[in-house]
Amino acid sequence: MKKESIITLFTLCLLSVGNITFATNIQDEAKIYDKVTSEEKIIDALDTMKGTVGEYSRNAILGENISERPIKVEFKDLATIKPQYANYDALGLKKGKQLYIYVNLKHHNAPKEAIAALLSHEALHQDEYNSINEETYAWTMEATVWADLCKRNPVLRNNKYSSLASRENILLKMLENANYSNILIKNTVVNHPGYQTLPQKSPGFEK
Repeated sequence: MKKESIITLFTLCLLSVGNITFATNIQDEAKIYDKVTSEEKIIDALDTMKGTVGEYSRNAILGENISERPIKVEFKDLATIKPQYANYDALGLKKGKQLYIYVNLKHHNAPKEAIAALLSHEALHQDEYNSINEETYAWTMEATVWADLCKRNPVLRNNKYSSLASRENILLKMLENANYSNILIKNTVVNHPGYQTLPQKSPGFEK
């Protein structure tokens, strides 16, 4: 066998092994996604979180959280849980040991990047306790992920068709106007009517 043929055969073998490994990784990830959601839009959002500061939240959704199991995520009419939740953008719940994230059905057609930013926020709520500090951290995470994704796709900053994208752009403005600190976001959280009864700190989250 000629030297060139041996090298070609060796290269083809390496490519085959690489393709098998790559295919296996895709299959393994697909199996993990199966435990999270059946929604293609949410899977796209989870993929979009890769390579951003939201990677931590993505890992939490895939199972690296206090429940030690994947968080179940789906779109839902939140009014069916409680009427007062009708206009919430998303809701995190814990039932027994299982964590859930419900994204408001009205955001089904939102850009995948906006859903990714929202999930980055919600994945930080992993127990039944909440606090001003936890919400501030979660809102800041959401804004920072959106900032990362806007660098990849600047057109997102001009999206006027999605109420969720509008929310993210408001948070981004707060982040930028505070020189990427959380000062303005924290002020918003402190004055938010839905958070008036929250303590400053909560068990398991002391940031």
